[in-house]
Amino acid sequence: MSGATRDHNGRGNRAAPIHFLGQFVDRACIASAAVAGAVMLAVAVTVTLSVTMRYIGIGGIRGDFEIVEMGCGIAAFLFLPLCQRKGNHVMVDIFSMAFPQRTRTILDQLWEILFCCGWVIIFWRVAYGLIDMFDYNDRSMLLRMPTWIIYGFALFGLGLSALTALSKVIEQFVRPTTPPQTDAPQ
Repeated sequence: MSGATRDHNGRGNRAAPIHFLGQFVDRACIASAAVAGAVMLAVAVTVTLSVTMRYIGIGGIRGDFEIVEMGCGIAAFLFLPLCQRKGNHVMVDIFSMAFPQRTRTILDQLWEILFCCGWVIIFWRVAYGLIDMFDYNDRSMLLRMPTWIIYGFALFGLGLSALTALSKVIEQFVRPTTPPQTDAPQ
């Protein structure tokens, strides 16, 4: 084993693959959110140009509302993984705050497992939607853009969200239950 996979006593470190998975998921979530931000920026520029062009009398961008619809749909699904990674979903924890920390940790793990299962189920159903839209060759009204493209981005976002939830569950199970020892004298 390399030095990166050994702990301070020279023993093998079980957490090294989990740490690698966590880093991979972190980077993938940030990259996904960056693409989503770029899509939203492009949508904003498109709307600004279209409104400006209408204001000065040369007509707007044809199908600008279709671009906004598709862009917002794509961005929403690409932001989901980072939201899952950071734990920024809507939570009502007034009831659970009275529980001991260990109980709250178990509840958090349970919710992460349920999130993972939920993302997988939604992924499965959206995959069927993508197949239907692709087979049907459904297109937008004005720009004739294929609507299955949104489903492809949705599948990526949902799949990464499921992987993110699974990664968080694994990290919580591998995380040591006792605080690390310090070398400082007491």
